Amino acid sequence: MPALAEAIGGGDTVVMSTVIENPIINSPYAEPKRHWQFDEQGLITDELAATRRPSESWIPVPAPRKGRGKAIQTELDILDVAERRRRNEQVDQIRERVDIWRQRGYPNVTPTTRRLLEYWSDEERENRVLFCQREAAETAIFIAEAAPKQGDEWVRNALAEQNLDHNDGLPRVAFKMATGAGKTVVMAMLIAWQTLNKVASPQDARFTRRFLLVTPGVTIRDRLRVLLPADEENYYKQRDLVPADLWGPLRQAEIVITNFHSFLLRVFCAPRRKARGSRPAPSFC
Repeated sequence: MPALAEAIGGGDTVVMSTVIENPIINSPYAEPKRHWQFDEQGLITDELAATRRPSESWIPVPAPRKGRGKAIQTELDILDVAERRRRNEQVDQIRERVDIWRQRGYPNVTPTTRRLLEYWSDEERENRVLFCQREAAETAIFIAEAAPKQGDEWVRNALAEQNLDHNDGLPRVAFKMATGAGKTVVMAMLIAWQTLNKVASPQDARFTRRFLLVTPGVTIRDRLRVLLPADEENYYKQRDLVPADLWGPLRQAEIVITNFHSFLLRVFCAPRRKARGSRPAPSFC
């Protein structure tokens, strides 16, 4: 196994943290039970904690620079940036509630949802779903279906309050996942959950079968074709996310994938003059 090491720089010094020969201590298919601890400087240590790592944010705090008149900035400023740890208590509280709900066997959900949750969590399946992927989908399902029915309405109330403060009438819920964790798989799981429930109960306003996916560019837009059930390489089959007998209902999903440029304001200028007899064509400024 490769060693895990970490270094920080500041000025002319480089400080090395502990080298860990075997850094992987948890299964990717189960909830993490242990984690390597950080020291006060934010460096990894070889000390194990017998718990899951709490959700934390590392907030950059630039070091003050003194100079005549204005602050002095150099190309190496990035090395002089300290970080402040902040515990994400709300994330940990929601994780705890989702964990209890999972251990109880996913109560307070529709029969369709229960079948998907049990299908994804089946330890005997050949193509297993990673825990981080499953937990993200479970959290979305818990908030939408289970929380209001089991005394956890505070979750949705807290999210609604924060959306009101920051999103100005466009409610959003975000799932922060590490690079390579499989965010596209989670998107496929959420589309399947919503679509299959909407087909089973067309009058249930909690669900939909129409989706708009907005990407930052053409390359990612093309990669997300795996979310189209009609695509030959779709993730629903490749990752075995939907039981075979539910494929018919899944095909009722209507999915539009575009990039954000489609929503940019386009300004039309006066039409160019053409030769007599031809139609003028509008031009973009």
